[in-house]
Amino acid sequence: MDSRPVRIYAKEDVPRLRYVAGIILGDILGLSWEVVTDKRKLGKNPVINYSSENIKGSFKISPDSLLFETGIASRGIIVSEWKSLPVFFPSSSDSDIPFDLFAASFYLVSRYEEYLDFQPDKFERFPASSSLAFKNGFLGIPVIDKWAKELAKALLKKFQSLAFKRNEYKALLTSDADQPFAYLGKGLIRSLGGLFRDITSNEGHAVERYNTMAKGEKDPYQVFDYIIENIEKHNAEVRFFFPVGDHSQYDKNPSWKNDEYIKLIHSISEKFTIGLHPSFYAAIDYSKIKKELVRLHSMSDKAVIISRFHYIRLFMPQSYRDICKAGISEDYSMGYPDEPGFRAGIARPFYFYDVLEDKQTTLKIIPFQVMDATLYDYKNIDPTAAKELILKLISETKKVGGLFVSIWHNTSLLDNKEWIGWRDVFEFMLKNQN
Repeated sequence: MDSRPVRIYAKEDVPRLRYVAGIILGDILGLSWEVVTDKRKLGKNPVINYSSENIKGSFKISPDSLLFETGIASRGIIVSEWKSLPVFFPSSSDSDIPFDLFAASFYLVSRYEEYLDFQPDKFERFPASSSLAFKNGFLGIPVIDKWAKELAKALLKKFQSLAFKRNEYKALLTSDADQPFAYLGKGLIRSLGGLFRDITSNEGHAVERYNTMAKGEKDPYQVFDYIIENIEKHNAEVRFFFPVGDHSQYDKNPSWKNDEYIKLIHSISEKFTIGLHPSFYAAIDYSKIKKELVRLHSMSDKAVIISRFHYIRLFMPQSYRDICKAGISEDYSMGYPDEPGFRAGIARPFYFYDVLEDKQTTLKIIPFQVMDATLYDYKNIDPTAAKELILKLISETKKVGGLFVSIWHNTSLLDNKEWIGWRDVFEFMLKNQN
């Protein structure tokens, strides 16, 4: 085993290179490394030559200019294939691999393309269909992890003494309580309005609402006992995210002052980690994030340091800058609402890199691969097809020793005719994700 650090020779020691080297060489491959700009200091260490020069005995990757630039610029990217994997940013013919793995990885994991002009969806989000991965058919593959594995094989041919770490697969269930109650916690005016609509709509909810509000029967959306029972049965790790924003067209949660809601949050926070589900408009409003964090802290009596944006409304880099400034240390919003897969091309946590400020931040990003609403709403697939898709994502994540993360809502796990089959999908996933 070679304890000497891998030395990356480059013309400049730049933050983008250090950031992506930390992910590829450090986090994934488990190597110690350092950037060197003086060839006299290379010594007898294993050397990755990230330059156009020729260095005898080194492993050469001819660099694209991306990591040595500042700011953003539109790139004409052509995707080719290497080792049955999609690759881009081609290297020179004398390189040991045919593409600039560092630049390609940075482009994906930093979400560089989301800083460029794009056609937003109806909620102003960056849609999966605009991504390089979706357009070229590799959104369902954690390409960065797979590139790193192929890099390890290639490095080993040149430096036989290198030893790489073994990455252990893990799974994490996350739950968003967009609407924790169907009838409770709405306040008098909203409750009366809801009752009037129930009576006039002939949908049969008036009796159910009355029994919940007047007779104290269990609210139909309160399926947290079912979720917790299955979490404990499968010994699953979990995070719960609660919204406490003001009521709006897109925010239907109870008031943060509501006793039933406080009781629910408090009971769950006693056993599990909870996080903030910033409201629809908080994605572009720091003051709302800060206010909502204070509310959730007061309701749970716990420090709140994790978040996931409602509607997955994530705007680069403002949304991440704002939650970081507010005191959030981990965010779980990195994934697409409209397509399953690996939005950042990677199957493990990483730190947010602010491309415009060209610096790595302290905000850890935990990407998710699949959300219940993506399957039954955006993709409109049935439970059988959902199981097949989930299994494939679990398999891809296991192959690279990554972290499989799913999102489930309490309202997709109701025990009624509308959601028939989805509890089975939920239990199937928990059984197979271990």
